[in-house]
Amino acid sequence: MTVYLADFAWLGDRVARDVSIEVGNGRFTAVGGDKSGIRLPGLVLPGFANAHSHAFHRALRGRTTGPGSFWSWRDLMYSVAAELDPDRYLRLARAVFAEMAMSGITAVGEFHYLHHSPDGTPYADPNAMGHALIEAAAQAGIRITLLDTLYLQSNVDGSAPEGVQRRFSDGNPQRWASRVAELSAAPHAKIGAAIHSVRAVAAHHLPELGGFRPLHLHLSEQPAENEQCRATHGCTPTELLDRHGILGPDTTAVHATHLTDHDVKLLAGSRTTICMCPTTERDLADGIGRARDLSDAGAPLSLGSDSHAVIDMLEEARALEMNERLAVRRRGRFTPAELLTAATAHASIGWPDAGEIAVGKRADLVCISLDSVRTAGADPAAAILAATAADITHVIADGRPIVTDGRHTSIDVPRALAEALG
Repeated sequence: MTVYLADFAWLGDRVARDVSIEVGNGRFTAVGGDKSGIRLPGLVLPGFANAHSHAFHRALRGRTTGPGSFWSWRDLMYSVAAELDPDRYLRLARAVFAEMAMSGITAVGEFHYLHHSPDGTPYADPNAMGHALIEAAAQAGIRITLLDTLYLQSNVDGSAPEGVQRRFSDGNPQRWASRVAELSAAPHAKIGAAIHSVRAVAAHHLPELGGFRPLHLHLSEQPAENEQCRATHGCTPTELLDRHGILGPDTTAVHATHLTDHDVKLLAGSRTTICMCPTTERDLADGIGRARDLSDAGAPLSLGSDSHAVIDMLEEARALEMNERLAVRRRGRFTPAELLTAATAHASIGWPDAGEIAVGKRADLVCISLDSVRTAGADPAAAILAATAADITHVIADGRPIVTDGRHTSIDVPRALAEALG
């Protein structure tokens, strides 16, 4: 058993002072009581959940700054996807997940579609790339939900995968499901599923994914996706998913940027979680989604760093609010408590026993300095609107310290990133 004493701690929807937090066997065993223990300075939050990640996209940071669109960026992403093998992916993902740990992320939903060799031939171990990701998370000290992704076609019209897309595809849902069945969960790892998008999976295959949970999917990230879906199916992507029973409380729709009012009603009415990725959406010029409308209608929100233009869940949370301000020209669209709830939405990636400092929950803690140049003088209850990942000093995951004094406890993260990306 370990007892910590937090200067300030976020409990439910409020900040409390001088909070004693007892940890045993990786769980919170007591909160409050005797004011003693190992001091945790600053503001202590629950661990963050990164609900949408593509680890290999980290290789693109700072290398795609020229003019263009999402589609020109995708061509550059494909060039990176063509170069990775299981060994190199392990090194890259280990470094990326350690960077996430330093940013307070204690669990990641890895949207994984880089399955096979570059020409589409399966590796001797058909799940070599997935196993690399699971091992990388273990070495970085965070939990992972491997969202193994079905990808069967290159467009809504049913055209076959081409080029590097061939390594994404298993050919049909049966071969995909057979391969996924060979993946095994671990204490730090869960196995989920994903539909890449309505572009990549034919409508008649969608019902075959209904039994896989948690289930994630890209939704309406680009207007072109909506236009193609209407031309082929006579409806929006959201309406198509609803027809085939995909929406629901164990489903997460990523981006959901370009929605109709009816789409909002369908998503919220089914209690589908919406994962916003604001730093990626602005980096790729995707547009601003309808976060407040969705939340008000009843859709839970989560957050992801997606392409890792930035890995900073505090920035994702702040950007959610700032995007809303830009869209409607009003301030205070989300309270700090609402933003923190989105940043700690572990249930959306299959870890409902995390994301809250409460007895019985997983012992994940993030300490934010309140005396940095960014946070000095800030109200602790609003510090998440001032702080960045650079202000995170300590991170504990499942009761184990993984970041201490701003450094990962076992990985030299800048060096690991430089070596993996060199």
